Amino acid sequence: MKLESYWLDTAPRFLGAANGPVPPRADVVVVGGGFTGLSAALELARRGASVVLLEAGRIAGEASGRNGGQCNTGLAHDYADLSNRLGEARARAYWEAYDAAVATVERIIEAEAIDCDFQRCGKLKLAAKPEHYEKLVRVHERLRASVDPNVELVPPERLSDEIGSSGFYGGLLQRQGAQMHMGKFGVGLGQAAVRAGARVYENAAVQAIERTAGGFRLKSARGDINAAQVFLATGNSSLGPFGYFRRRLVSVGSFIIATAPLPSTLINQITPTRRNYVTTKNIGNYFRLTPDNRLLFGGRARFALSNPKSDTKSGRILADTMVRLFPQLAGTGIDYCWGGLVDMTADRLPRAGEHEGMFYSLGYSGHGVQMSVHMGRQMADIMAGKRDSNPWRDLDWPAIPGYSGKPWFLPVVGAWYKLQDILH
Repeated sequence: MKLESYWLDTAPRFLGAANGPVPPRADVVVVGGGFTGLSAALELARRGASVVLLEAGRIAGEASGRNGGQCNTGLAHDYADLSNRLGEARARAYWEAYDAAVATVERIIEAEAIDCDFQRCGKLKLAAKPEHYEKLVRVHERLRASVDPNVELVPPERLSDEIGSSGFYGGLLQRQGAQMHMGKFGVGLGQAAVRAGARVYENAAVQAIERTAGGFRLKSARGDINAAQVFLATGNSSLGPFGYFRRRLVSVGSFIIATAPLPSTLINQITPTRRNYVTTKNIGNYFRLTPDNRLLFGGRARFALSNPKSDTKSGRILADTMVRLFPQLAGTGIDYCWGGLVDMTADRLPRAGEHEGMFYSLGYSGHGVQMSVHMGRQMADIMAGKRDSNPWRDLDWPAIPGYSGKPWFLPVVGAWYKLQDILH
């Protein structure tokens, strides 16, 4: 079993990285080479800016290349709850932003001819308890009336048409969800940015940023560079001068296993419709097939950060859960096990805007595949002064009280969510 991301291990090499030190200046320096930064670099370069991207490691090597491979419409929130809290108009605008985000991913893949196994497969949310299905019925009614006329209920008696498990009690199908190979997409997006004229530097961690008369000066592992504008696409990086964001983002580990390739007869039994799947528990699971017929199965198995020891423990929990849901997989080999960090905001909504003259887009809270790509593109407008292009522009973002970047409270949070899953 490999303790590394399936997506990164099976992706082609990125051949567009710039060699040598960084140039002395650029119109825009993008900090971070995940989907947000790469998408922004592509769009900014297309518009004629000189763009330098600085990535501390390899492009798409962190959250962008370590996720569950799903690219779905919908928010991290129950739509009815969000509407009741923020009002129908704002909830609808946020929903539509995620809808637009999936379309942005699809358009970039088509325009740049990125070979990444993209397909619109739909997302099926699976009720883990009978009362969860009752809530999905109410959600279905609200979604159909407000934002998604194509959403469908899958009642318990029809669920076997969708999934070969007796562990669920119905589902909610949103047909616009998609999936793709994250490693291939990341490399393809990087190559597209380079073709457009951006210079992409790997192993170029940013160590300091200071204001200058003409903009900013950044000190990096690949040299110093001056820029008129800076765009921060770092996620909750533990490296560099980003303490403002570390006080506002909590990194939570999410863990994934991938089986050995499965025979088609077994695939047809367990996932006959080959969709994206998520469950309704607070500490739930997500799963899908990979292009080479592995079952990728993930979740917040433990409220812990990712490291080899933690990943291994979480992998065992995930494997046990997978077999409980799919007894047909008993004895199936596990070829990959890895973890990654989900950057959470307190309200699980993204944040984008400007801080101390620098632009940023961060905090996708477990729904980052589509929104990261979309916001990278939108930031080109926002940096040109078109504030209305930012769907998150009106959200406050106070620091989390008593928090400086080390999530000491994760075990308490995990215990509370486990209790909620038992009670509800």
